[in-house]
Amino acid sequence: TTVATRLEKMSNVNWKPFVFGGLASVTAECGTFPIDLAKTRLQVQGQVGDIKYREIRYRGMLHAIVRICREEGLRALYSGIAPAMLRQASYGTIKIGTYQSLKRLLVDRPEDETLLTNVMCGVLSGVISSSIANPTDVLKIRMQAQGSVIQGSMMGNFINIYQEEGTRGLWKGVSLTAQRAAIVVGVELPVYDMTKKHLILSGYMGDTVYTHFLSSFVCGLAGALASNPVDVVRTRMMNQRGGALYQGTLDCILQTWRSEGFMALYKGFFPNWLRLGPWNIIFFLTYEQLKKINV
Repeated sequence: TTVATRLEKMSNVNWKPFVFGGLASVTAECGTFPIDLAKTRLQVQGQVGDIKYREIRYRGMLHAIVRICREEGLRALYSGIAPAMLRQASYGTIKIGTYQSLKRLLVDRPEDETLLTNVMCGVLSGVISSSIANPTDVLKIRMQAQGSVIQGSMMGNFINIYQEEGTRGLWKGVSLTAQRAAIVVGVELPVYDMTKKHLILSGYMGDTVYTHFLSSFVCGLAGALASNPVDVVRTRMMNQRGGALYQGTLDCILQTWRSEGFMALYKGFFPNWLRLGPWNIIFFLTYEQLKKINV
């Protein structure tokens, strides 16, 4: 009977988390995109083995944003926004929908959720959603790193990567994207759920906007701390072309650590957190409000 009820549950998957997750993700992406662009530029610079990115052009996030604006114009801050929106529409939709569906599959009521079940559901939904959305991620990073030099539209770049590097080019760094998503989603969503649950149970705060704000702030910080080293490696691996500078994840970590020091793995941490923080705040506040709509 339990198998039958589980199967019945699977057939009655709620569509709302999918749609609301996608909408909230796109909203959060638009609000924080320039910070993400600055983070990508900071992460690709200073690579000893790559002539194009060897020079340290940006001293920090604000300097990067100001310099990009001055040299490439205001529009350059949104270079790569099209694939980023496409990525959130696919990744965000699948991520939240899968996470909520998996939780309901394992546990009937939100009150019965444990940290372990939430982490498991988070890791799984992170891996599934990021693997599907990987091509949009590669496209976004390439377009952000190139900036105003970029030739052609999003589709033009997409075709260009496919023609030059084949299907493998579009799924470049997919294992890294999946690892990062497993870490980020496996940390952020359970931290948000647990913080929210304990704040409400403490009796000090109800299920209000303030609770959602505080929970999303905590989960953004936790996510940034956990994911930054993987994020640096992923950005560098996805951005390299032709003769590979790094042989794999471990090689990239070791090379970066050896030639630039351990803290290089936390390059772009401030913009990473500055992005994950507001991103999660905008996302969860939007998501919680959308949940209240009776559809």
